[in-house]
Amino acid sequence: MELLQTVLDFFIHLDSHIGEIIASYGVWTYLILFLIIFAETGLVVTPFLPGDSLIFVVGTFAASGALDVWILFFLLLAAAVIGDTVNYEVGRFLGPKVFSKEMRFLNHENLMKTQRFYEKHGGKTIIIARFLPIIRTFAPFVAGVGTMRYLRFLAYNFVGALLWVTVALCAGYFFGNLPFVKDNFTLVIFAIIGISAIPAVYAYIKNWLQGRNQRKVSTNNESN
Repeated sequence: MELLQTVLDFFIHLDSHIGEIIASYGVWTYLILFLIIFAETGLVVTPFLPGDSLIFVVGTFAASGALDVWILFFLLLAAAVIGDTVNYEVGRFLGPKVFSKEMRFLNHENLMKTQRFYEKHGGKTIIIARFLPIIRTFAPFVAGVGTMRYLRFLAYNFVGALLWVTVALCAGYFFGNLPFVKDNFTLVIFAIIGISAIPAVYAYIKNWLQGRNQRKVSTNNESN
């Protein structure tokens, strides 16, 4: 419960936290940001870390001159690519046994959800997942378990990371300091998180409706 409150506080006051980090750590802020994005994309046990919202916020700080936008761009791009690569390698090392309930450090519900998403969309899941919280963290892991060829994975990995970092960073850089955004910063952050979650919610509802219809058909057939 305490962890949840800490994470929620970090999201709600993301702008002030980044400001405090810059004021306290100066140039080391770049390393901290690199590690957060790396962990959010590279470690299956930390899907709760901020991704899109964090990149958006640091984009606003870059626009005000507190951070260098080009250093951020290349640093966060590297963190996203390396993170997915490490995640892929861990998945390939652990293999199919990750779907066993024995590995308690994994969230099996999220793992299976990502597996179904991967089966539906194929390799481009690596690109699409960049814009989907939770699935973003599990997609490269599942790709490794499924033994996707590394060079194919790397191509999807780079394209997805490039699009993700560019869109989120530019959005923060060009729009983050507009008066309306600054005056409603908390709402904007939650809006970003909410918009990012829409595709996953849509997929969940669609699968639920399909499952319900299948159960109805099965019940009708049995009654006949």
